[in-house]
Formats: sequence, structure tokens, C-alpha cells
Amino acid sequence: MKSRREFLHKAGLGLGALGVSSLALPGGGLLSYANAADLAAGIDDPLAPKKPHFPGTAKSVIWLHMDGAPSHLDLFDHKPELIKLAGKPTPDSFTQGIQLATRGGDSNKLFISKREWKQHGQSGAWFSDLLPNLAQRADDIAFIKSSVTVGATHNISILKLNTGDLVPGRPSLGAWVQYALGSANRDLPSYVVLYNGKNEPQGGSVNWSSGFLPAVYQGTAFLPGEQPIHNLARPELIAAAAQRSELDLLKQLNQHHATRYKGDSELKARIEAYELAYRMQSTAPEAVDVNKETATTRALYGIGDKDTNDYGTVLLRARRLVERGVRFVQVVSGPANEDVRNWDAHSDLEKNHGAMARMVDKPIAGLLADLKSRGLLESTLVVWTSEFGRTSFGESGDGRDHNPWGYTQWMAGGGVKAGLTYGETDAIGLQVADKEKAVDTYDLHATVLALLGLDHLKVTYLNAGRSERPTVVYGKVVKELIA
Repeated sequence: MKSRREFLHKAGLGLGALGVSSLALPGGGLLSYANAADLAAGIDDPLAPKKPHFPGTAKSVIWLHMDGAPSHLDLFDHKPELIKLAGKPTPDSFTQGIQLATRGGDSNKLFISKREWKQHGQSGAWFSDLLPNLAQRADDIAFIKSSVTVGATHNISILKLNTGDLVPGRPSLGAWVQYALGSANRDLPSYVVLYNGKNEPQGGSVNWSSGFLPAVYQGTAFLPGEQPIHNLARPELIAAAAQRSELDLLKQLNQHHATRYKGDSELKARIEAYELAYRMQSTAPEAVDVNKETATTRALYGIGDKDTNDYGTVLLRARRLVERGVRFVQVVSGPANEDVRNWDAHSDLEKNHGAMARMVDKPIAGLLADLKSRGLLESTLVVWTSEFGRTSFGESGDGRDHNPWGYTQWMAGGGVKAGLTYGETDAIGLQVADKEKAVDTYDLHATVLALLGLDHLKVTYLNAGRSERPTVVYGKVVKELIA
């Protein structure tokens, strides 16, 4: 036998393969339990629960990413002036201070969809008729109508939305949360990624990466379907007792080897990966089994209906996960049908947004209602996000282009000031009206962390001699959003 590693590989330990395949990095690397600095400092358990900097109002986050960037102007941001100017060239006064590609013909004309608008709730929040169910939750929501970002390319802006940077390498917000607070349930990953559809979300796993943090903090993607993690079930020909014995042997070998190489963090990472995978054989399938819910609850999420079944199932799983102590659940919206893959409506916006809105409206409204009825909304922060918004002027005659200069995001629960609208865009919904109220990704991240009881300036990690934090060198807490 050439090496201990080759011996273990050839031994065919079923759970060994399970642990590596289920909890390995997408590129093939293994989970790092802790880096050498952590080990030297005597930190043996990077997932141990940690106290926040101050009492937080939220314990968990459900991060709803609307992939492809919906149009705020067709969902939340009612602009009577835009209706009046529809079909006319965009006045130069509205494009001052931003750089636009050369536009001509219909691409220069202001565009408004044929939606009906109404105010809802005591807050008087505006909703279009695309979101009739969510409109009934108006008084639970705090709108951020002055969102801004950098870049107008999907993959780049999605990366910034999740990690704060335009290139891969930084940890996602969920990884920072897990690093700062540890795990509240050692039988499940503390950071889970969910999506509907057959394919991995746009941009891929770099959007739930741990970056330069130890890889144990990265997100674990649960796949659609009854088996959320590949190879999780114990092989049929291996008895439970035999599997446990194999795992104990593997643990002993790793621990013995670790005494000789104290700086090798991968060994403890493997032990943790195998043990978590073993525990998850029973906990993960149960946690995502929506059939354990009542028919009334499943109907609340639209499960059983063609348009809403898949996304509703994902959101009900998200509620079941936070109910079991998962700290951060990142939900990425997938395709509505064969023709509409995401919210990216450069043409035929009516068809695109009609399908996507039908897919998410009832499930998200159901999620808010369900959390509230169970007393979970107070401790669960729900965040509706997107990589950017869409322009006031048209594209291809009946679509909208990308808009990073002013769009809408919102939060609910977790200690936010329900019924609030913060900031606004200009009269045609193209740019933020008051730059002092602009909310960049860094500000959103800082505010989410504050609601969890974390000071974004104090969540730090030493990387290559540099003290890093979630908001890079930017970010402010939007205190007006906090109740």
C-alpha cells in the first residue's frame, strides 16, 4: 500500500465516500475544519455557537434572490409621471450622472407595462396586480426603494450581491454569518442553499462560497427533489452497525494522524464532514419533507398548483430549516416554465414577469403568513433581493434593460420596521432621488448583520496579514429600517 490515503480509498468505506461527495467543495477540495491559525489558537470547533456582539432581533435569515432582476417599475414602484411620458424619448435630465450605452429608436423611449396599481394596507404601499397575494402582506414589509449597486452584468452583480465583490474570492454573507455565530443545530448545515429547477443557479457556487474563510463555513446546496444531497443514504448492502464501525475506525485513524501533524486542518475537517453526513442521513430528509405538513399549509405555499408547486416547495423547506435552527437559507428563484427561465426581461416583459410573478407571489406571501402564524417572523429575517433593477426606457420595444442606479428590495420580520418605505427613485424610476438615502449591497449586508446582533466592523478575519470584514471597507447600517 503506497499511502494511508490510498488504503482508505481502496477500503471502500461507504460513508467516507458519502462525506467527501456530499460536503466537498464544488471544485473537489475538502472542507477545512479550521485554518492553522485557528488550531494554533486552540480553536477546535469552528461551528460552536458564538454570542453576538449585542442582542439581535433575528436568529435566522431567508435570503430570497430573484434571479435575473425583476422590474421594480412593474411590481412595487408606481410612477404616474412615467405613465404620462410613455412612448417619448427619455429626457436628458433623468440620465445625468450615469453612463448609458448608445441608444436609439425604441430603446430610447420610456416604456410602461399595462399593469393596474393599488395601495394596500395601513402603510399604503403600492403593488401592481402582478403580486395580489404579496400585496396582502404589505404591512409586514419594509421597502428599500433606493437600492443601488455597481455593474450591470448578471454574474458580476450577483456575485457582488452575495459576497460584496465583483470577482470570486470573498466569502458570501451566509458564510460570514456562520463564521460569526456558529451553528445552532449540529445535525444540519448552518448555511443552506435552495433553488427550484434542474440546473444550478446563475453564477454557481461562488455565490455561496466561504472564500478565504475556512471552507467549513461555505453553503451546502440542497437539490430539488426528495433526496436533497447526493449519496446521502447509507448503501443498501451496509448495515447501520457496520457503517458506524467504519466511521469510528476512520475517525481513530484521522485522530492518530492529527497528533503527528497538528497544523493539518483537513484531518479535523474530514472527521467533521463524515460525522455531519452520518447525522444528516436521518435529519436532512426529514427537515425537507414537506409531506409532513398539513394540506392547509401546503396549499398556503401553492404546493399542488402547476405554477407554484416547485417554488412553494422550496420556500416551505426554507421555513422548516429555520424552524430547526439553520441560520442562513439562501433561496434562488429558478425557471417558471420551459420558456421563462428567470426575471431577465429584455423583451416581452408582460409574458416574462407574468410567469415569474405567478411562480413567486403566492409562495412568498404564504411564507410570510406561515412564519407569522407560528411566531417565527419575529426571529426570522426575510430579504427580497436582486442583482439590480430594470430601466424606465424600453428595449426591443417591449422589454427593459439592466438598471443598477435605482431599484427596490425589501425586508420583513426579524426586527425590521414593518410598513416602512425607505428612499425613492426619481419621477421615472431610473435613479435614486436622494443620494444620501442610497442603499448599496454593503449597506444591506451591514443592516442584516445588525439585525442578527453583529457589528459589521467587528466581524473580522485575518487573511494574508490583512484584517477582512464582510463589508470590505464600506457599508453603513440603515437604522431607519430597524424597529
